[in-house]
Amino acid sequence: MKFEDLLLEIGGFGRFQILILFVLCLARINLPMHFLLHSFLAATPSHHCAIPHQEAFVNLTMEEILLISIPREPDGTFRSCEMFSQPQFHLLLNSSLQPENDSIIQNCQHGWVYDHSQFTSTISTQWDLVCEQRGLNQATATFFFIGVTIGAVVFGYLSDRFGRKSMLMLSLVFSVIFGMLSAASVSYSMLAITRTLTGMALSGLSLIVLPLGMEWVDIEHRTFSGVLTSIFWSIGNMLLALIAYMVREWHWLLVAVTGPCLLSIIYLWWVPESARWLIANGKVKQAHKHLLRCARMNGMKDFALSPEALRTITTDKKPGESYSYISLFRTPVLRKISLCSGAVWFGVAFSYYGMSMKLTGFGLNMYLSQFVFGIIEIPAKIIVYVLVNRIGRRQSQAWSLILTGLCIGANIIIPKPFTSLRSVVAITGKGLSEAAFTTVFLYTSELYPTVLRQNGMGYTSFVARLGGALAPLVFLLDEVWRSLPEVTYCGVAVCCGSVAFLLPETLNVRLPEGIEDIEKTQVKEPLQTSAPEGMPLQSLLK
Repeated sequence: MKFEDLLLEIGGFGRFQILILFVLCLARINLPMHFLLHSFLAATPSHHCAIPHQEAFVNLTMEEILLISIPREPDGTFRSCEMFSQPQFHLLLNSSLQPENDSIIQNCQHGWVYDHSQFTSTISTQWDLVCEQRGLNQATATFFFIGVTIGAVVFGYLSDRFGRKSMLMLSLVFSVIFGMLSAASVSYSMLAITRTLTGMALSGLSLIVLPLGMEWVDIEHRTFSGVLTSIFWSIGNMLLALIAYMVREWHWLLVAVTGPCLLSIIYLWWVPESARWLIANGKVKQAHKHLLRCARMNGMKDFALSPEALRTITTDKKPGESYSYISLFRTPVLRKISLCSGAVWFGVAFSYYGMSMKLTGFGLNMYLSQFVFGIIEIPAKIIVYVLVNRIGRRQSQAWSLILTGLCIGANIIIPKPFTSLRSVVAITGKGLSEAAFTTVFLYTSELYPTVLRQNGMGYTSFVARLGGALAPLVFLLDEVWRSLPEVTYCGVAVCCGSVAFLLPETLNVRLPEGIEDIEKTQVKEPLQTSAPEGMPLQSLLK
């Protein structure tokens, strides 16, 4: 007897499952508010060198003081990182003159003055992470995603070893602790360390919420439940824009996005441990209690099954047999799948976070861009729900990622005065990027056999986090060539999207149970009516 058969006996997809999904979806809102926070936390407002002895220029306006103290760019704006070594009073007579001798220009010597009209403070203004220190500003996001990368490996193992719910609660507790410590940071080093630890903790929430919910849902409703769960990521995306708009001081912004994790700890106590995991690990009495609770809530009062009978539920885990990440590369076909899916995941995450962290230059202010980017994800998810069942997983995956890259590349060519067109292309690219992310979770979960599905998802999640960690650093390439970051995002997305064509199609193909099912000749079989014990994670983990 399969666990899915048991789920059908206790109501399949009833009130119990709906409540579990709703509660877990609420917890999922926390993720984008931290994962995409960098755009607001580390925003760099316009700035210029601080001018010493300004009181000596009592007869000059502020504009005139800047004119004689700060050199200008060709477009007429004042430079952000340089100043004149001595006041250039002759510029008052003819402001169009440019100094012929670069020796009178030097780097800022007395700090910077920032425009506080949009932000009260950010970490850039707090610790002067501009000009020569600009790399440290972008590195803040990289530190966070390094933490997420490490956490993916740690919590992936711990949740299989000690259970989903206990590790989920542990993840939330540490998320609150490290999130609040981040808000209380008194130095950049402290912030970098606490944000890394926050990323590690939130990785547990990211990894566990989805499978915990899916393991209570019957196979007929899993794709629907996965897409529904992923929509709450988009809701969190939009909420981040609203919170950031209302809270312009970085300490309190961190408090505002961390607070909901504390609420999640309270209402997640109601969610039971995965009965599937309990049975697989021999804890049948606890599983029996939760299954009876599910049956009663779903109105299946006639359900009766003894704890001893649960021991007959078949699992795919054979006694004495264990698998590791190394198992993903031991056999030829599985090795090809792992290498190609890893490349696709890297491209998906790299382009997604690259677009998500660049909220300016499209003709919209950054708060509206963030909000619109969140809205456009919802129809993208719904379209994916239709396309993956019509044209297949492989075509959907490949073209959504390739077209994402082409949209990024198009905005390199479109002149900046065409703000409306740039905005439409950027929003379309963001929707396609989200479609690629939605597809890759469903697709990957169907590529790996049941006995290695969790390991496969953990490995691809690890590669995705590397893409997320590198994405913000690419912005530093604009010092080499202004359009080089966009060219990089475009090239990686197109190349990695093309790799998806090398993967096998999984539409209407029976889910593989063991490694031997992967290695034998790929022959389409009728879609099985009972899903294997290893959960497909068919939605967005981000």
